[in-house]
Amino acid sequence: MLSYNHLFKIGLIGSLCGLLAGCLQPMYGGLEGGELRSKLAAVRIEPIPERLGHYLSNELGFGLNGTGSEISPLYKLTIAAKERVEAPLVDTVSGRATAANIVVDASYKLFRLSDGALIADGVAFSAAGYDRSSQRFANIRAARDAEIRDAKNLADQIKTRLAAALQSER
Repeated sequence: MLSYNHLFKIGLIGSLCGLLAGCLQPMYGGLEGGELRSKLAAVRIEPIPERLGHYLSNELGFGLNGTGSEISPLYKLTIAAKERVEAPLVDTVSGRATAANIVVDASYKLFRLSDGALIADGVAFSAAGYDRSSQRFANIRAARDAEIRDAKNLADQIKTRLAAALQSER
């Protein structure tokens, strides 16, 4: 049997949920969600150098406009990515690294094409680890897989930040 105190708490939580239910709105839902998706699809991604830039550009292109349709751009996105390798674990006998992290900082800027105004900017960060072995080609493939994981993570971060900036822009 529930005590009066428990019933009061349940009633209070229920009434607060009812009051706040209209305040929260999904970013991609409703009529504004369609407008936001069309704004995201209208972002032109400037070429990003290096192999990591290729992966990041592909992931962002799919995340922003996964339809494959050609849409005239309204915005321009520039990204500068810096990548470094850190070796946190070293074998004390051989002196070789047994694990490594690929750390990427990607600074981005979103401009409106009509007037060149800066809409959003920031830095996204990602780190992906991989094991190293004595086999050279296995290390190369593992590092490439870590780059791909970093690119996916960065694309998700940047897409979410761009969506928030474009949602608040009217």
